[in-house]
Amino acid sequence: MLTADIKAQLKAYLEKLVQPIDLVASLDEGVKSRELHALLQDIAALSDKVSLRTDGHNPRRPSFGISQAGETPRVHFAGIPMGHEFTSLVLALLQVGSHPPKLDAEVIEQIRGLKGAFRFETFVSLSCHNCPEVVQALNTMAALNPEVEAVMIDGALFQAEVEARQIMAVPAIFLNGEAFGQGRTSTEEILARLDSGAAVREAEKLNQKDAFDVLVVGGGPAGSAAAIYAARKGIRTGVVAERFGGQVLDTLGIENFISVKETEGPKLAMALEQHVREYEVDIINLQRAEALVPGEAGGLTSVRLASGAVLKGRTVILATGARWREMNVPGEQRYRSKGVAYCPHCDGPLFKGKRVAVIGGGNSGVEAAIDLAGVVSHVTLIEFDHELRADAVLQKKLHSLPNVVVITSGQTTEVQGDGQRVNGLVYRNRLSGETHTLALEGIFVQIGLLPNTDWLKGTVNLSPRGEIEVDSRGQTSVPGVFAAGDATTVPFKQIIIAMGEGAKASLGAFEHLIRTSVPA
Repeated sequence: MLTADIKAQLKAYLEKLVQPIDLVASLDEGVKSRELHALLQDIAALSDKVSLRTDGHNPRRPSFGISQAGETPRVHFAGIPMGHEFTSLVLALLQVGSHPPKLDAEVIEQIRGLKGAFRFETFVSLSCHNCPEVVQALNTMAALNPEVEAVMIDGALFQAEVEARQIMAVPAIFLNGEAFGQGRTSTEEILARLDSGAAVREAEKLNQKDAFDVLVVGGGPAGSAAAIYAARKGIRTGVVAERFGGQVLDTLGIENFISVKETEGPKLAMALEQHVREYEVDIINLQRAEALVPGEAGGLTSVRLASGAVLKGRTVILATGARWREMNVPGEQRYRSKGVAYCPHCDGPLFKGKRVAVIGGGNSGVEAAIDLAGVVSHVTLIEFDHELRADAVLQKKLHSLPNVVVITSGQTTEVQGDGQRVNGLVYRNRLSGETHTLALEGIFVQIGLLPNTDWLKGTVNLSPRGEIEVDSRGQTSVPGVFAAGDATTVPFKQIIIAMGEGAKASLGAFEHLIRTSVPA
């Protein structure tokens, strides 16, 4: 099941086990059960601290649990955790075997202090790059707290359960049988929902922080670069972010980041955070900025957070990035995550054998249609313009696929459904004016990005498109407030450009500090 190279790497990891562990499998006579059995045999053969049993009683088959020797498993995998979830498996083996997780001591104590019974089920697809973070967070919690149980369920393998629970987007998290959350979710975010007093305690801590020389709002490529350049100047630097990594976390393939031939968004986001942490930067994660209050006559600028806390800086760099643009048509919000999706890599496997539409004919839309064509029965790509805007090589590939139809000059006007899930889409031909209805089960929206600047209206000058207006140094209309990345008027929204703009804004902020600190 595992290659020789992977076995060698896994064997080295398993040497870190502190306590012996059991793999308890629940199998049947199917092909997937044989595959899982082979995988577990490979793992057990790599360490004398790993034992395999096949007397499990889990009704989901194939599945297995991991426990310390002689105990009842609290970490479970329903399916074969390969693909993006193989890392989740390796970490679960180590953490159940008492190898310490890479979490702050404060977070570990918060997990251990949870009271009550928490049984989490997370439905995933093995091609989803957002799912592992959720699976790993819950597995870690289960390894640390005997009151927590975590189950990863491969939705493609347990289709009947997916249909019964009407799951149409992953990761989908259930707690004690009830819907708990959807989408990428970190350990801290889960704890904040389980521990009702955590938000208040955190806000009190943040209010006690001294003012920063440079306060960066946003933790994506632009914010990370800005923080590193500021910290290297030896000045007090802070980063506050709703989620560190930003839009990069939702990007799968990255092939145009110079000097790195190819990588994936979550890997790049992790590398960004690791680089920032090498410097004396105060990272404040999971906090959403709600208002910017400029200082008077060179005074401190304040950033008010949704939690009620207020952070202050002598200078502020706005790097809040962008989010997926929505169609804003009737039915879209009602059927969001019930057939309307925005991540083809994550949710595509849930639509296996079904009919879907992709809205948008740029690179992201055409790439989505190509990926989905290998999973679903039929793809209809609808582009508003009279021609596709994607690169020629992508268009050539798209037109070679037999189960794809391209419609140009099409304007989506309505998402239809039966009250539970999507069952159709209405579009208007912009040339003839005729209206058409497509019967389908899924709609993937890929029509670009919107800047995250709603909270800045009336404070800094914004363009008609809502982008922050900046000069050649990244300075906004407010003295001492700079901006960088996809939230600004700088053209061409690319990761590498955002990083350069972040560095430039940081140097501009440092120059501002020098000039304003000189007495008149």
